[in-house]
Amino acid sequence: MAITNNPLLDFTDLPLFDRIKPEHVAPAVDVLLAEAETVLQAVTAPEFPADWNEISKVLEVASERFGRAWNAVGHLNAVADTPELRAAYNEAMPRVTAFWTRLGSDERLYAKYKAIDVATLNAEQRQAHRNAVRNFVLGGAELQGDAKKRFADIQERQAELSQKFSENALDATDAFAYYAKLGELEGVPEDVVSAARAAAEADGKEGYKLTLKMPCYLPVMQFAKSSALRETLYRAYVTRASEFGDAAFDNTALITEILALREEEAKLLGYKNFGELSVVPKMAESPEQVVKFLRDLATKAKPYGERDLADLRAFASEQLSITDPQPWDWSYIGEKLKEARYAFSEQEVKQYFPAPKVMAGLFKIVETLFEVSIRRDSAPTWHPSVEFYRIERQTPPGVQKVGQFYLDPSARAAKRGGAWMDDVRARWLRPDDGVLQTPVAQLVCNFASGVDGKPPLLTHDDDVTTLFHEFGHGLHHMLTQVNERDVSGISGVEWDAVELPSQFMENFCWEWDVLRHMTAHVDTGEPLPRALFDKMTAAKNFQSGLQTLRQIEFSLFDMLLHTEYHAAAAKLGDVMALLGKVRTEVAVMPSPPFSRTPNTFSHIFSGGYAAGYYSYKWAEVLSADAYAAFEETVGADGEPNIETGRKYRQAILEAGGSRSAMDSFKAFRGREPQLDALLRHQGMAEAQPA
Repeated sequence: MAITNNPLLDFTDLPLFDRIKPEHVAPAVDVLLAEAETVLQAVTAPEFPADWNEISKVLEVASERFGRAWNAVGHLNAVADTPELRAAYNEAMPRVTAFWTRLGSDERLYAKYKAIDVATLNAEQRQAHRNAVRNFVLGGAELQGDAKKRFADIQERQAELSQKFSENALDATDAFAYYAKLGELEGVPEDVVSAARAAAEADGKEGYKLTLKMPCYLPVMQFAKSSALRETLYRAYVTRASEFGDAAFDNTALITEILALREEEAKLLGYKNFGELSVVPKMAESPEQVVKFLRDLATKAKPYGERDLADLRAFASEQLSITDPQPWDWSYIGEKLKEARYAFSEQEVKQYFPAPKVMAGLFKIVETLFEVSIRRDSAPTWHPSVEFYRIERQTPPGVQKVGQFYLDPSARAAKRGGAWMDDVRARWLRPDDGVLQTPVAQLVCNFASGVDGKPPLLTHDDDVTTLFHEFGHGLHHMLTQVNERDVSGISGVEWDAVELPSQFMENFCWEWDVLRHMTAHVDTGEPLPRALFDKMTAAKNFQSGLQTLRQIEFSLFDMLLHTEYHAAAAKLGDVMALLGKVRTEVAVMPSPPFSRTPNTFSHIFSGGYAAGYYSYKWAEVLSADAYAAFEETVGADGEPNIETGRKYRQAILEAGGSRSAMDSFKAFRGREPQLDALLRHQGMAEAQPA
């Protein structure tokens, strides 16, 4: 194939997602690796100046091209997986990983950066320089000989294992199908039943195809009257990628090896454990501080969790004749209790949230609060359901393009579960040609598709808040005004603060003046009734104690797994034993012995959150306190204060990673964060329950 025809090597504008094929991967990596190697040798030559701008013109330009191309391949691997693409990705990954490891540990390049005169740098460059020097140390630049080689080998092996972990989780999820009879589906929402029937027909099967994808799994667990059906799906879901299923997808051995490699990596760099290494670039000062934070929060939440569980047990016994609830019963009991207590159901609410109307409402609050406009744009995409938009701002010279984003909302086969935001490219005043490169993001969700000619319907407490969450990440990336690539947008932001803008946006899902612009009944077009909204608000903190404890359980397990668990001497069962210990300490709802939560805990084994899952709760303190500023300045008409929005945009979103997250927070709030707002928002600020 001629190199000129390779879409991965076309950097004139946006990625040519519609043209990228598996056979393009290896040739593109060959070209970009050779280019990157050449410039690395050039900038590390003795005669090359230790100058930030000169290094950036050569090395940063080449490495950014390489990163953009490889990110496009990785993105397609996550949202449009095929055997051919997976094979091409896995073939190239060791070479790509080896280069980035070598780049981050090159002692000659490290010496160049240390020799740069920081007095010649602007504030953004100084922050990027501090991060770069720190990252060289964490990347093994100070290691020598065998230790350096072993460090590189560890990075390569970890990349392979993490990728395999992700593949196994996806494949185990996709492999399950249960073809139910109509009689088994009593209570299941009509749109879910219709989708299941269509899925079975597509497979040439009788009945109704049920899967472990969230748009199917969750409503079955919440609404299906058949306990046997719920048990079938539950057991399949919590044992995915474990010894209880297809051995080809079992992640157990991978977990043990990943943990052992992380521990070895940490010790090579002079740390006692991976937890210590993980917090170095974060806001938290030590694993001990994180553990104390989590345990303190657990102490505050546990009485509420115990009350939530007691309510569920009593209701199950008195109203549903379920005297001994099983793990697959809790979601069903919870939904029935919520319906009884607050006189509405999620299924009723969902009818008012068709996806197009929700998107329009989201755009309206963003446009109002952050003084931008959002409109449809065009770009090559990887699937017909993907949409593309641009964000603009009116400036004295005229309309300015601020950023662009892809939106991939729907669940489908060969697409990784969950939701995430990723960057296509960062804002950057390019050092080679002086052109300002605007940021581009990808926003990925896994919502149900529309059925029977109707638009997709979104659940409020899950889908809508998820959409706002990911869009918050996107705004952090796209609204930045920082021109230095490594600290613009989300780049360079401490991992335990990066969830601040995302969780902050979730709050608007509970504001009447926002919601009324994003609802229209799918059949009648009527907006959400205020009476129903009031019921939703009353139910907002329903089971918040249990939900908080669940997040603390994951977070504490993650940190203890990377501090107290000694992987080198471990047996396969020790991971589950540690999880059991954590559950005994903080959880109140029993978990079945066959559950294998770690085997699909992709956040920490393939998603970058290792010894960092606590970031969600840590950043929730920041986001709740930040949102409190809007509550304190809300207008008499209930509309958010534009001045507060502008201050938040400038202090948090536009600053990106150009300064510490604490400095950005204090620039907005005028003080350090406080826990009070989080407890109040989650209904845990009143007197402790009896």
